Amino acid sequence: MELITRASTVAGRAVVSVSGEIDLATIPKLHDALTRGVAAAPPSATVFVDLDGVYVCDDSGLGVLMGAAGRARQAGGEMIVVCSPGPLRERLSQTGFDRAVTVVASLAHADAAPPEPAD
Repeated sequence: MELITRASTVAGRAVVSVSGEIDLATIPKLHDALTRGVAAAPPSATVFVDLDGVYVCDDSGLGVLMGAAGRARQAGGEMIVVCSPGPLRERLSQTGFDRAVTVVASLAHADAAPPEPAD
């Protein structure tokens, strides 16, 4: 069970790329990478989490992703998950994750993401 994370800037966007398996054993590494990514982003910035390299994500992983999205919102920003169509994208839909956090097929589709509803 291995998880690889990498923080980068793509076209001026803060991106945390994740690949491998997200499960109970790799949660600490994912949590650390997402916490650093959100903290490093300027206030009111959007952080993109690219899950295209992830082949397994259990419920604990979804919880960590939800927590990171909440921290981004508390900081006045946003977190958008990048996930191509396939089994993981279907899981995000089946669990309702995509109703709580914006999920797009690619960074190119991020500009077309619907705005967050006003509270």
